[in-house]
Amino acid sequence: MNEILAKCHWPKLSDKYAAALHGAVEFILENYTVLGIIVSGTIIRGNPDPSSDLDIYVINAQPFRQRLQKFFHGVPAEIFVNPPKSVERYFEEEQADRRPLTAHMLATGFVVLDLDPIIGDLQSKAKRLLSQPPAAPQYLTYQRYSSALLFEDAEDIVERDTEVAEMIVYRAVAEMLNFCFIKAGSFIPRQKSIFEELAKLDTKVAELARSFYRASTLGEKMELAGRIADQTIGNRGFFEWEMPPDEVSK
Repeated sequence: MNEILAKCHWPKLSDKYAAALHGAVEFILENYTVLGIIVSGTIIRGNPDPSSDLDIYVINAQPFRQRLQKFFHGVPAEIFVNPPKSVERYFEEEQADRRPLTAHMLATGFVVLDLDPIIGDLQSKAKRLLSQPPAAPQYLTYQRYSSALLFEDAEDIVERDTEVAEMIVYRAVAEMLNFCFIKAGSFIPRQKSIFEELAKLDTKVAELARSFYRASTLGEKMELAGRIADQTIGNRGFFEWEMPPDEVSK
């Protein structure tokens, strides 16, 4: 293990985080046969929150995947262990879902250990994927429809079950905000930065959304949610549409 540790490169971190990362890497090398290790997240970017953790991606030489959450010197770490084929599959699935979490981790992370050319290949592909949000007009219509139905459901029961109506309208607004990014041909951002990114697309919707989450009564929330629906999906309930025929295998 010492020989492999000597090949590691380390980002500049405070003593607390540096000790945690060293401890995590030692744990990984003791328990896995690795092709590479990449660490990412707000700690690495230099703007951690009080509860931020180390996001550590392990490219596994063995054909299994595993996720672990552990503390190292008091610092939480999420460890994602995957062989290259699993990484490729996550790339495809998350790209289609417009939430490229794996690609973001690999493209923006710091390479602690690189023992195989596949590490550079995966990082290059991750960067390409982040520059190519998928285009899917039919998915856009479906997102509009599902958001509109959620809002309509909330309106239907607001008088007889306020708690459920409030739960549903929160879901509806979240889907409407996601629609803004899909319509703009962008990836859906992480929750912590959604208002910041939304303001870049549409300041009016961003202000309405902040007002919605600050509102103190359900009546105010429903009124604001309706205005958000008008500004984003353009509907407050059922509307006619149809998917193109999709042939199924016999």
